[in-house]
Amino acid sequence: MSVYRVQIAKRGVVTLPAEVRKERHLQEGQMMTLLDLGGVFVLAPKELETDRLASRLAETWQKQGESLETLLKTLREVREGYASGR
Repeated sequence: MSVYRVQIAKRGVVTLPAEVRKERHLQEGQMMTLLDLGGVFVLAPKELETDRLASRLAETWQKQGESLETLLKTLREVREGYASGR
């Protein structure tokens, strides 16, 4: 899992790092879906359906011995680290 810091610009614009856009073949103007999982955001290409995405995530996490709860805990810790300047 990669972690990137992004900044919200005027009108809520967020720029994805060039590395991510290139690796994921994301193009200017492409529609994305933003999921809010209780304050943890998941950004996905529009063609992914929420249920299909959730199933794929759950499968991957299960194979890695993770759960949604452990991943959300880790994400909260990372956010707290950013907020405290760590």
